[in-house]
Amino acid sequence: MEKRRITYASLFMIIFLIELYIALYVHDDFIRPYIGDVFVTALICCFCRAFFPTGIRLLPVYVLVFAILVETAQYFNVVTLLGLQNNALACTIIGTSFSHIDLVCYAVGCALFWAAEAAVLHLANRRRHSNS
Repeated sequence: MEKRRITYASLFMIIFLIELYIALYVHDDFIRPYIGDVFVTALICCFCRAFFPTGIRLLPVYVLVFAILVETAQYFNVVTLLGLQNNALACTIIGTSFSHIDLVCYAVGCALFWAAEAAVLHLANRRRHSNS
């Protein structure tokens, strides 16, 4: 159990550093707007798994719902509604522009996380059964 927490925490830090690099240094029309959004849901999944490595079977679905809610808040311009339009941190975290493509990227990120996690668990189960 502890090994799993460390693995997810390490993955969180790696993805966080990648996201930080993208945010600070990548100014293109593909990696920053699309790959960054794919990574952000995987980042949130890894963060949650570091605290709850088991027991939340549908975590990627819950993270996707959360991402959709945040994107919906952007559609309704919640940053301005809350009077935070001059707060750079709030604008960065909540976001300021709605995009249907972002929803697809979030879904891809959650699906990739789910698939990677399922593959790792499947391999671990195969190893366990072959050693028995």
